Amino acid sequence: MNIHLIRNATLIFKYADKKFLIDPFLSEKGAMPPFPNTANQHLSNPTVGLSTSINEIIDVDAVIVTHLHPDHFDEKAKDHLPKEITIFAQNQEDAEVIKEEGFQNVVSLEKESSFANVTLSRTDGKHGEGKILKQTGKVSGIVFSHPQEKTLYVAGDTLFNEDVQDAIEKHQPEVIVVNAGAAQFLEGGPITMTKENVVETSQEAPEATIIAVHMESLNHCLLTRDELKQFIKEKDLLNKVLIPDDGQTLSF
Repeated sequence: MNIHLIRNATLIFKYADKKFLIDPFLSEKGAMPPFPNTANQHLSNPTVGLSTSINEIIDVDAVIVTHLHPDHFDEKAKDHLPKEITIFAQNQEDAEVIKEEGFQNVVSLEKESSFANVTLSRTDGKHGEGKILKQTGKVSGIVFSHPQEKTLYVAGDTLFNEDVQDAIEKHQPEVIVVNAGAAQFLEGGPITMTKENVVETSQEAPEATIIAVHMESLNHCLLTRDELKQFIKEKDLLNKVLIPDDGQTLSF
């Protein structure tokens, strides 16, 4: 498989000869306002531009939208994605919202779905803890599996918690993509993985390679690549936790 980080949580996977686009966030740099009630209100989103042309990004076989927050499925993506492309949504409610945008082939992910010969298994997650969950809403992850590929788990916008532990125990992934960045509001705790969460994920799956994304592209993501790299270096995990730059491709 190849894993190409575009920006934030937007990735292109080449997996079992199929190309999947995950969480398309295609807006130009600064085209969206900062998230309200967060730090860095002087920064518009996204804080960096795309690393790849939109035409290349949307040249895929299927799209997966883990949830409908604008940094995972934005207006630019709705405008540029072909209306006939297959889109997998986390549930029927999200699928109906996407259909209202004119997309004709939207599938609600069940516990286990498939695309061509790739098995897609939906996993649970929690986009924060406590009261903030009423604001952040339902989110999901996804596991890709195929006899000739390593099992790949995309955790989505979740903290490290029992949902992640359950997914690791059930699917035994060999590659895990986590959304780091320690995004948060002015009140309440982080809503995406902290540096400690990334290490906890690695410890939970010691045989897996962890890929940390969702950093340095949004005003409320406070964890930088350099800070995470220094932390995992201190934990002697540099060979287990990878932190790709925007535009970088990893192969497994």
